[in-house]
Amino acid sequence: MHLSRIPQLLALFLSLASSTQAERGHDLAQEAGHHVIFSYPGISPPAHLFDLIKQGKVGGIILFGENVASNVSTIINQLQDAYKQSQAYVGSPLLIMTDQEGGIVRRLPGGPVSSAKQVGESGDPGAAAIQAGKDAAHTLAEFQVNTNLAPVLGIYREAGDFLDQYGRSYGNNSELVATCGSAFITAQQVAGVIATAKHFPGLGAAGNLNTDEGPVTIDLPLRELRAVDEAPYTNAIAAGVDMVMTSWAVYPALDATYPSGLSNAWVEGELRGRLGFRGVTITDALEAGALESFGDAGNRGLLASQAGMDVILASARDVAQGEAVVNALVSALDNGSLPRGKFTKATDRILALRRKITV
Repeated sequence: MHLSRIPQLLALFLSLASSTQAERGHDLAQEAGHHVIFSYPGISPPAHLFDLIKQGKVGGIILFGENVASNVSTIINQLQDAYKQSQAYVGSPLLIMTDQEGGIVRRLPGGPVSSAKQVGESGDPGAAAIQAGKDAAHTLAEFQVNTNLAPVLGIYREAGDFLDQYGRSYGNNSELVATCGSAFITAQQVAGVIATAKHFPGLGAAGNLNTDEGPVTIDLPLRELRAVDEAPYTNAIAAGVDMVMTSWAVYPALDATYPSGLSNAWVEGELRGRLGFRGVTITDALEAGALESFGDAGNRGLLASQAGMDVILASARDVAQGEAVVNALVSALDNGSLPRGKFTKATDRILALRRKITV
């Protein structure tokens, strides 16, 4: 080989290496995008959100009351159309989710009108829960929303505490909550809408403390957590629940340092290992006050992924929050601090879930 050709060959090699790295980075961004749920302020999504969707960096959207107006179905269709223009489009829709629990916790106009507490106190709680699940599915499908962040499976301890006060708990005993939760889940999922059991392993013993506002520690023996708080999840998993949301409380019985949703011991060890859950896991709101000591949104999302969480809920009504999480995941996948094999298995679970959507 003539020496004069060495600079040309070196330039070609560097060009190919740069191109390969750019393609790899693009692929990682699209894979990371499947894992992140975005949010936005007001009625109309910003143009930048549509750009990110077309780039394949968005796995879904969560809707709050401020996002819901008479044109919400049109907005959702526009979001889904933008995704179909993306190279990351896999033939199934974005996850469009909201909290349609019932009672006062309803983002969309429509059922279920009864709160979980009213369902639990009815003459036939099982039948009432089935009807509530059907009503939730009907409302969600009407608006093109395919995922419900419900039901709550917390077992409240004191009358009038946080869960009971707002009617978000079916009751104060495991059997009742397990019966109602599983009935709601089954009725909703038969109608093609994803259900979410929350907040694992349970927030019923939090009293009046709220993880949205600050750190919460539930220092119960593991025996009680398993016998009481986890019991409804055992039923929900047996009923085939699609998704489980973890809590941001700390449970020292298994992990004294990290909240459940950042804890490998709770996510991989307890939920997947001991209880055998094979579906998709989703975090609670990433901006929660309970996470104040765990860095910015990107770091929180990364810690959750490293703990084994599948879907990260960036629900601060700020597109930049979701983008920061995607970027953090891409960087961690690129430098090896987030194992690619484990992450890809989580991606496969998310895509399998999305293929089940029929609304």
